Parts: sequence; C-alpha cells; structure tokens
Amino acid sequence: MNSDSNHLFRIPIIKLPNSKAVRTAMVYLAGALYAIGFWLLVDASIFSKTVNASVVHVTFVDWIPFICSTLGMIVINSIDKSQLFNSEGFGSGLQWQARLVLFIGFSLLAIGTAGSFLVLILKFLIKGFNTMPTLEMGLENVGANFSVMFSCILLWIIQNIEEDQTLSL
Repeated sequence: MNSDSNHLFRIPIIKLPNSKAVRTAMVYLAGALYAIGFWLLVDASIFSKTVNASVVHVTFVDWIPFICSTLGMIVINSIDKSQLFNSEGFGSGLQWQARLVLFIGFSLLAIGTAGSFLVLILKFLIKGFNTMPTLEMGLENVGANFSVMFSCILLWIIQNIEEDQTLSL
C-alpha cells in the first residue's frame, strides 16, 4: 500500500471489482434506479388525474422534492473528485470550493428526501387520506426520492473506484 496516498483510511474498507464491464453495469443500474424513481412520480401523477376519485391530487408541490433530489444528484456527480483531495495545502481555493459545492449537492439531496416525507405527512396522513389508493401517491413520492438517492450513491461509488480496486474515501 502506498504511504503517500491521500486516503482517509489506511486500510481499504470496500474492495470492488474494477472491470470495465462491472463499471458499465453499475452505471446502467444507477440509470435504471433513476428511471424507476421518475416513473413512480409519473405514475402517481397519472393516477391522480385519471383514476383517483378523492379530493387530493398530485400537484407541483409533490414534484419539488424530486426536483431538489435530481439537482442534488447532478451537482454531486458533476464535481471533479480529484479537487476534493487536492494536496496543494490546507484551504486551497479549489478544494474549498469543491467541498462547498459537494455540501450543497448533498443538502439538496437531503432536502428532497426529507421534503417527500413532509409532503406525505402533511398532505396525506394529517388530513386523513390514509386509505391505500390515495396514500399510495405519497408513498410513490417517497419511493421516487429514495430511488434518486440510491442512484446518486451508486454513481458516487463507481466514480471513486481507483485502479487498485479499492474505494477511495
């Protein structure tokens, strides 16, 4: 093991296979997770407008957590990971900016996930719409945001696999 590497831990915690086929499959899996999340929200919207006979419907407010999660995912996976562990000294400009943008991305992801729970509780549970066909619209919103979050985590892990088959933390 290199003594001059810039890892957080000395012992590799996770060892993942480093073949191009596995990386490609993981990227496709992340895309499928995002597509499932998007479809869950589209399904809730279609159900709300066509089949649902109750008074509660999916509106733009239900889409805001998903939009925040998607923006967070884009921000997190757009950062150049080498800038996070830049060895130009403590407090270098690019390192500080990369970490700030990464924090903003994770905050957007957390806001989206927490917002979907908030919509579920305030819009469906507190108002008494706890019968299954109506409550399913709120549960699909939560599922969509979790799907985006897991897709983002998977992409982050795949981007951080190094040549020596360890995850760089």
